[in-house]
Amino acid sequence: MIEKINTYFTDIYFNLHPAHEDAISHQSVRILQIVQKKELVAIRDIAEHLSISHNTASEHVKKLVRNGWLNKARNESDQRIVFLRLTEKGLRVLKKNTELDEFKLKVALERLTEDERKQIVEAFRLLSEVSR
Repeated sequence: MIEKINTYFTDIYFNLHPAHEDAISHQSVRILQIVQKKELVAIRDIAEHLSISHNTASEHVKKLVRNGWLNKARNESDQRIVFLRLTEKGLRVLKKNTELDEFKLKVALERLTEDERKQIVEAFRLLSEVSR
């Protein structure tokens, strides 16, 4: 069953992914995802999540800040702590590199019945919930 799900998932992503316009590494995409999905993310959180050194995480973050995809903001109660936030540009880059192309997805979904579309949405909702 797992093999089938992975095969279907990679087929879906291959056929429905948007064209990539920005040159961005997988590691950079993962960092942007972490910042998007978690609250109050610091560089140490990036390092822990990706199992990389603090220095390596810091270098990746510096590049993302230079590209305008992340901002740094100091914690008001402890100025030594710096949290990362996605910029609007970073959110657009992340969306383009992690989500399905909305037009292609719409065309594919229109080929299904209303009941089949509801089943797809429910299956993704359930899988999303249990994966947290």
